[in-house]
Amino acid sequence: MTPDSAAIQIPEHVEMVVRVDENDVAIGVTEKLEAHRSGVLHRAFSVIVLSVGGELLMQQRAMSKYHSGGLWSNACCGHPRPGEATIAAAERRLREEMGISCTLAPCDEFMYRAELDGGLIEHEYDHVLIGVHNDEPVPQASEVMAWRWSSADALTLSVAARPEQYTAWLPLVLERALRRGLMSRLTTSGVLLGVLLGA
Repeated sequence: MTPDSAAIQIPEHVEMVVRVDENDVAIGVTEKLEAHRSGVLHRAFSVIVLSVGGELLMQQRAMSKYHSGGLWSNACCGHPRPGEATIAAAERRLREEMGISCTLAPCDEFMYRAELDGGLIEHEYDHVLIGVHNDEPVPQASEVMAWRWSSADALTLSVAARPEQYTAWLPLVLERALRRGLMSRLTTSGVLLGVLLGA
């Protein structure tokens, strides 16, 4: 092993994220916490899970999370690992956080920057993914402290009235899903219609 190769080895416990440009082209990797300290643009995903009836699965983030602890958000959020496909990463994190498995499809993508608690910054190229699941989740306690199903109308009103109870990215994710009409585009078997990009 050369000194150079030893220098770039990443300890297993260090979580890395993919740095991207404004077109979501990968340009490097950086440690996740450092990305949120420096505000560097990186790849992320936000998962919307709907019931067959069109209700959204919400999670309340565990207080132990290093940012946005105790706030309500969509079913799952996270970051693909270097070399990991975004949908595969989202399906993995949905299992890890909420204990459920469902097929996800792309809905939208956007960039945003938000100031968080503790002086941290979210600056992400966010892929919004959507799926259908009707059973109760079995969340991981270290990730999620509570969950609920909510109608789109009730959630929109609640976010507008009490934004401090929700994550910074949730209104942006919700707005994009509503704009594409995804809350009502379900068949009785739970198959999403027209969720692929360009539909």
